Amino acid sequence: MNSQRFLLGPDPDHPGWDQWRVTDETGYNHTVIGPLLIRKETESTCRVRMQIEQRHTNAGGAIHGGTTLGFADVAMFCGFYVLTGIDPMGSSTVDLTAQFVGAGKSDQPLDAVVELLRETRRLGFLRGKMVQGSRTVAAFSATIRKPAS
Repeated sequence: MNSQRFLLGPDPDHPGWDQWRVTDETGYNHTVIGPLLIRKETESTCRVRMQIEQRHTNAGGAIHGGTTLGFADVAMFCGFYVLTGIDPMGSSTVDLTAQFVGAGKSDQPLDAVVELLRETRRLGFLRGKMVQGSRTVAAFSATIRKPAS
């Protein structure tokens, strides 16, 4: 599945995962977050994986809170697309709340487990957890406005 603004397809280096890559290499998603891995886990949940690099850390060497929030915002749009098939381009974030519950380690990928709670004609309601293995780093909930048709 592809759009003019992103590519989504099997990742040959990570069996069972698809790669999500935006085509504009100058924008936020590419320059800050980077390519993502994604896989649908149930009819209402998917997992989005971000590879952590030094640029994603704070002065203490943990994942920066801004990285976690930015990734939550991007992951919910990736998840919404995988779960609904609705191209997220033209959508917008209505709200995003997060609770930081532990420091993210810089030597492990960060996963966002995204759940679609409800979809209406104009909105999508989602929640998720940021995890590294069995450790929860953060929880979030969000509402997105779907693109105008």
